Amino acid sequence: MDRDFIDDLKAAMLEAGNPSDAEQMYAYMKEQCPFYGLKATPRREIFKTVLYKHEPIQNFEATAKGLFEEEYRELHMCGQELVFKNKKLWNENTIETLEWMIGKNSWWDSVDYIATTCVGHFFKKFPERKESITEKWNKSGKMWYERSSIIFQLKYKDKTDTDMLSRYILNKKDDKEFFIRKAIGWALREYSRTDPQFVLDFVKKHKLSPLSEREAIRNIK
Repeated sequence: MDRDFIDDLKAAMLEAGNPSDAEQMYAYMKEQCPFYGLKATPRREIFKTVLYKHEPIQNFEATAKGLFEEEYRELHMCGQELVFKNKKLWNENTIETLEWMIGKNSWWDSVDYIATTCVGHFFKKFPERKESITEKWNKSGKMWYERSSIIFQLKYKDKTDTDMLSRYILNKKDDKEFFIRKAIGWALREYSRTDPQFVLDFVKKHKLSPLSEREAIRNIK
């Protein structure tokens, strides 16, 4: 783990933070984690500047985990972006780090990035691991992993495994959890950009929650 990088990043973010924005962000995110008060663009600029001084990061996965162990939300965001920035160095075991990150300080803002950007890319690189891992997540009884199993193909377009997507949605379609119902609608809505007829047929054939159905067909004209 590159402790010097983490400490320098913390110092830079503390100095640049906006206490007023921090309070608003903390409230908006349901008081899940405290914030320095840095919005995405300045946060990424600070991350880029500090990272440049320390590259190459020694053991980027351990360093990313170290960032997720910190208190402030902006550091968690940097942790997940650090992992993705090093995607050329990923191996088949990197999924263990991604899986750990999904379960750590979990809320939609981190889980959705990890699932759609990191996990989505990982399974394109290591497709042989996709079935067993996502099946496990979908049946885990743990909401954020279930959500991840439904949305990880969000950027796949015509490469989407519709059999898998259908199976995972049908496994969870009666779930009462808002984030699951929203994920189902989101995944179908995004795929409707590629194959609207598939989504219309799916919604017609399977009784989804009103939220899921509304979200699924929202962009279909």
